Amino acid sequence: MEQLINLDKELFVFLNGLGSEPFDGFWKIITKQIYWSPLFVGVFYLIQKKVGWKGLGIIILFLAALITFTDQITNLFKYSFERLRPCNNPELDGTIREVITRKSFSFFSGHASNSFASTTFVVLILRKYYKHTYLLFLFPLIFAYSRIYLGLHYPADILTGYVFGATFGFVFYKLYLFFGKKYNFITERD
Repeated sequence: MEQLINLDKELFVFLNGLGSEPFDGFWKIITKQIYWSPLFVGVFYLIQKKVGWKGLGIIILFLAALITFTDQITNLFKYSFERLRPCNNPELDGTIREVITRKSFSFFSGHASNSFASTTFVVLILRKYYKHTYLLFLFPLIFAYSRIYLGLHYPADILTGYVFGATFGFVFYKLYLFFGKKYNFITERD
């Protein structure tokens, strides 16, 4: 386990070191959800076009429950493991770029888990309507990488968040299908 942790730190130092000061502002924008709003509005528009307003409302409720779930479980893990963020790790002082600092713990990334969970859920719904829906996965990949660039998460934090998010995005999709069929809010065209 110690070898994996050291490998994770080394990979972090390498990836974080690829950054440069002229790009710091860009990655600070990328890491904030509010700047992704046009993408979210566009995705909601595409969903509404295919499932109607009622269907969109139900999907938003499932997304809200999914994000709440992943966020709370992520926090449970963070406070159980208490892994220091790279920017707070004294072993890494002077060897990494600390663009942003946070006092909370690192393992695992809420940005990665929430973004991958919601994207997985949405892609599973939209994949039958739009050929290139899988391109939406660029959002969590870029969004979560920003956390390494900024000095806030190790690669293992991001990868664990991705796996957790993908798993529960799929689980919530299955719940959506189950309840949709049981309560008739999923139509034949869905």
